[in-house]
Amino acid sequence: MLETITEATKHFCEHQMRTDYTIKETISQTDMFIAYIDIDTNTNQKHRVYVACDKNFIQRVATLFLEEESCDDETLMDMALETANLIVGSAKVLAESSDTPYTINTPCFEKIGTFDFAYDKALSVLADSDTILIAIKDING
Repeated sequence: MLETITEATKHFCEHQMRTDYTIKETISQTDMFIAYIDIDTNTNQKHRVYVACDKNFIQRVATLFLEEESCDDETLMDMALETANLIVGSAKVLAESSDTPYTINTPCFEKIGTFDFAYDKALSVLADSDTILIAIKDING
């Protein structure tokens, strides 16, 4: 599952943001705009997918989609939700041909702050000098 979400994140960086990226296995401790989407697999497993972006990255998204160069936090929160929806939605399409397709729920905004949630797997994608974090947590139990 992390593989398809990582692939979707790479596609987002390449095709939407038009930027190079590097995958890191570290978790940023800077303040981030943190959203999540719960997903349900065809085997009745439930996972929470966190998508956390630093302010510079999410502002770049807002500039791209809204053509606004300096957004307030409320607008950036909306863009964090949209980014999570675009990435996880794209991953859902990629997973349709795998052994574990899934459905996605509505994205939720968690907070602006450091990523301090429990997770099973995580990685960071550095797009130029900006960061987007992807983390997955099994929420069955």
